[in-house]
Amino acid sequence: MISFALAVFLLVATPGPGNLSAAGVGAAFGFRPGLSYVLGLGLGANLVCVAVATGLAATVFAIPYVRPVLLILSVAYLTYLAARIAFTGSGVAFTATERHLGVIDGIIMMTINPKAYAIATTLFTGFAFMPSDVTAEVLIKFAIFNAIWIPVHLIWLAVGAWLHRLDLPIRTQRIINVGMAAAMLVVVALALLN
Repeated sequence: MISFALAVFLLVATPGPGNLSAAGVGAAFGFRPGLSYVLGLGLGANLVCVAVATGLAATVFAIPYVRPVLLILSVAYLTYLAARIAFTGSGVAFTATERHLGVIDGIIMMTINPKAYAIATTLFTGFAFMPSDVTAEVLIKFAIFNAIWIPVHLIWLAVGAWLHRLDLPIRTQRIINVGMAAAMLVVVALALLN
């Protein structure tokens, strides 16, 4: 169980689309508006874990065309989110409303995030510590996952919000927003290369 908890921490704390977008939302919109986005990320992460733990994800991914379609959707949506973060406050037409990213955005982001499936598969198909009661093991894994996932993503959001609160010059804030968006796109590029 300890090795499982350590694996959860290492897998969810490292930069990926979820935590980088949480930091980006914090930097672009602030902590409070970012909470709804992180809530969506959490709901989406748990949906992915349920899909993996029940075998639904394996069944769906066995259909030959599903993986490439989901990868294209994932890249497109992550690029959209990166653009929303990068251009916040810039006056670019499609972000001029300044509507912050919310629960639905977070759910969509996580359910099409390739790293979320890789993490869930690693965690829920490995690290068997209760082979005599698989149901209890899965429930304990969900509890440990969420006990680590939630504070880690709130920390990423808080770091982004801290940058937002510094009241930096607009040019500096734009550079930070573009940097956060670029980091998300690097993660997308790495996923495409694998």
